[in-house]
Amino acid sequence: MKNQLVADDPGGRIHVVILESGEEAFAALTRFANEARMTAASVTAIGAFEKAVVGWFDFATKTYKKIEVNEQCEVLSALGDVAVGDDGKASLHVHIVLGLSDGSTRGGHLLSGTVRPTLEVVLTEVPARLRRKKRADIGIALIDIAAG
Repeated sequence: MKNQLVADDPGGRIHVVILESGEEAFAALTRFANEARMTAASVTAIGAFEKAVVGWFDFATKTYKKIEVNEQCEVLSALGDVAVGDDGKASLHVHIVLGLSDGSTRGGHLLSGTVRPTLEVVLTEVPARLRRKKRADIGIALIDIAAG
């Protein structure tokens, strides 16, 4: 992973993170957000994976249905955020659309993705604190603005 701070002013900081072949994207970005001590940021990314797992949340079972993509795919769009989780660490929430070789797509929550050849990520950090809290009633952690 390579990264560079490309903007740093009172309104926020912009980080560019470049992941290389073989890196697992979700883990690497979580690690970066924790090392940078991020408490509130937006995430965008493009690139490609050699394989990935996305999730579709099933409210009835309060679990993610895993959708495996076991082929080279383009990261057409990845959008998300960083907030502080129940454990006090950076918590990523990323939705992703993957393009397959036949032009079809797969999408959902990014659960994992093995980069090949690159993933170009922009994290736009703001001087705030977003708090993500587990909601037992629905089974997932959501940003709680009141808990900021």
